[in-house]
Amino acid sequence: MSSNYRQRIEARFKALGHLIYRNHWKALALVLLIVATFISQLPKLTMDTSTEGFLHKDDNTLELYNAFRDQFGHDEMVFIAIESKEIFSQGFLKKLQSLHQKLENELPYLDDITSLVNARNTRGAEGELIVEDLLEHWPEDAAAMQAIKSRAMGNPLYRDMMLSADGSITTIVLKADTYSSIGVESDAMAGFDDGFGDTTAEEAAPREYISDGEIGELVKTTEAILEKYEAEDFQIHMAGSPPVVQVLKTSMQENMRRFVLMSIVAISLLLFITFRRVSGVVLPMLVVILTLLSTLGMMGMSGVAFKLPTQILPSFLLAVGVGAAVHVLSVFFNYLQNHEDKENAIAHALGHSGLAITMTSLTTAAGLASFAGADVAPIGELGLFSAIGIVLSLIYTIVLLPALLSILPVKAKKSSAAELRHERMDRILTGFTNIATGKTKMVLAVSALIFVIGMAGATQVKFSHKPFEWIAQSEPVRQATNFMNEKMGGASSMEVVVDTHKENGLYEPAIMAGLAKLGDEVAVMEQGELFVGKTLSLADILKEINQALNENRAEFYATPDDRQLIAQEFLLFANSGSDDLEDFVDSQFSKARFTIKMPWGDAILYKDFMTELEGKFHNHLGDDVEITVTGMNALLSRTMSATIVSMAESYVIAALVITVMMILLLGDIKIGLISMIPNLLPIILTLGLMGWLGLPLDLFTMLIGSIAIGLAVDDTIHFMHNYRRYHHETGDVYQAIHKTLLSSGRAMLITTIVLATGFFLYLFSTMSNLFNFGLLTGFTIIMALFADFLLAPALMAQLHKSHLISDDSDY
Repeated sequence: MSSNYRQRIEARFKALGHLIYRNHWKALALVLLIVATFISQLPKLTMDTSTEGFLHKDDNTLELYNAFRDQFGHDEMVFIAIESKEIFSQGFLKKLQSLHQKLENELPYLDDITSLVNARNTRGAEGELIVEDLLEHWPEDAAAMQAIKSRAMGNPLYRDMMLSADGSITTIVLKADTYSSIGVESDAMAGFDDGFGDTTAEEAAPREYISDGEIGELVKTTEAILEKYEAEDFQIHMAGSPPVVQVLKTSMQENMRRFVLMSIVAISLLLFITFRRVSGVVLPMLVVILTLLSTLGMMGMSGVAFKLPTQILPSFLLAVGVGAAVHVLSVFFNYLQNHEDKENAIAHALGHSGLAITMTSLTTAAGLASFAGADVAPIGELGLFSAIGIVLSLIYTIVLLPALLSILPVKAKKSSAAELRHERMDRILTGFTNIATGKTKMVLAVSALIFVIGMAGATQVKFSHKPFEWIAQSEPVRQATNFMNEKMGGASSMEVVVDTHKENGLYEPAIMAGLAKLGDEVAVMEQGELFVGKTLSLADILKEINQALNENRAEFYATPDDRQLIAQEFLLFANSGSDDLEDFVDSQFSKARFTIKMPWGDAILYKDFMTELEGKFHNHLGDDVEITVTGMNALLSRTMSATIVSMAESYVIAALVITVMMILLLGDIKIGLISMIPNLLPIILTLGLMGWLGLPLDLFTMLIGSIAIGLAVDDTIHFMHNYRRYHHETGDVYQAIHKTLLSSGRAMLITTIVLATGFFLYLFSTMSNLFNFGLLTGFTIIMALFADFLLAPALMAQLHKSHLISDDSDY
């Protein structure tokens, strides 16, 4: 960008200042009309903390998961583990029965409940197959109780599902409805359908899946009921993905409210300390608050829900959006102090800072917009709406702020205290100038050393994604999850769908035998912290039936090797009155599920686990059978894989776009490339800090790079933009750097303090992911300021040490 062209742009910003001053009421009305339009859409804003909400609706992994839900129902279970010294006693079982019935009668959106009270008890008697509830015949004496205990402890399907191996823990498993009840009228004939409840697009109109809010209501009601039953001999632990998600959602809402309020208070305090004027606080805060409300309204208008990653949006926009207003106000107040001419002060402020804040806003927006194409939906949404928010903030700053300054009675204000503060600041900024220009080689050498240290730490950074570990260890659901992982083999699951593509294809003895072998082989799978706690499949039901039909003898707990016999046994089971087959097989006996119960683990490990799992299934069932690994953990795996790819792409896009914008702004390829060094060094240093502290790259910390480069480049633009101006005027590197820091340096320091404070507020979060995000982003921003106060000047001093500018040409 040539000097003449840049000057023409600055002149137009100056003319805009005069135009707004003379038409301030029209400008104010226009902005308020835009704001009112967006704010009117706020009631449409919703919240979604579901795992499936992380993926776009057309994502193949999500489509496979939805097909699974349509066929087999909701896979996210609520596990209620109950500890007692003596489970098989009259007192305990009656209390368990009371709790079971209360949950069954009072829980909303409940599809199924299973406990020892109604656990399936399959047995043979006098040549008849009997399928009944375990406690269908209540044990009235010690002998009957002992018989019940022996039957339960001896049932392999109960172990680590209904009962712990030592018999000290039993569970109640809750399964939520598959579909939402919102807007659906009650059907008196519901449940009287044919077949196994298959749901396809041809048979029924598409329905919305159960909402995040409905599952949350089920969890809250469950918690309220459980509180009344908790006792020393009836210790209750509730785990599973629904309660984990509910805690994450509640924490998100609480954190968001708290951080927005804290951000407003902290930023207002910093602005008052900086300007010592009410207008210096109210005007920037009005700009950023209207920006936030407009952005949230736009989200509501477009039907985009608030999700876990987008919870950082409000406080982020509050902190970032105030920067442009600070730069304009700093120049405005300074000019007003010296000339006491409001119209010219406004015009001068826009002429001086308009181009710079436009470029900084666009580079920040570009860094954020690099997320927009992410395969992870909330990251894409965060990038898109953050970028939109930054642009709105820019518009409000260059239109609304001058209009308000024109209307309000803002006057020059001089005091000896203010002059003393300016003198102190001048000495500090002059000190940076002296170090950067007088000890250039030392600054460059130290920067190079920091880069090496940062790279050494960065090589130790590992990817990780453990959402349940974001929750504080003191939270009951975190403790319950750990308890279930340790005592009951976990509280999450992975699902494998076996599709023979043949009607009655599952009657094949080889298929049933393969599923049985897989049950044994998968049960001992272990990869690092991942291990299998329990497997359940159609083969387990068949083995149970076969044993019952053969006098309950243990040696017949196996799958028959005759197709006709398999078909007959399943028919007998279906005719017994049990509907349990619906949970494992379709009505055509062509497709079955294989459930793998496991602990919550690092999502980064699931991909290799799933690959090994698919290999085992193909080995035992052949390549003609279609194998699909799905379920909640598969979604987490896809989310993490997509995040890694998306972040890598966004980093490259952000770096390239911002580099091009820097080159265009500065009008020189060499200087544009050099100017990126102070922007990239803080990111390398932050990655190094993560490596040395052992902090993982997860869904939140991976956002830092693109966000930080967009923010860090703001100060670089202000420095380079003004450095070029003063270098052109003076032809002296020292004077150019000195004047740049004395003018733009003040605002750079203020905006950095505001930004860093805004992110450091996340250190008060109860969620570890937000704590890490705030710590690292704040650290990056501070390091970026030091890079622009020391490294950028040192690079210019080294580059121009013998170069004097004597004409209007570019560098």
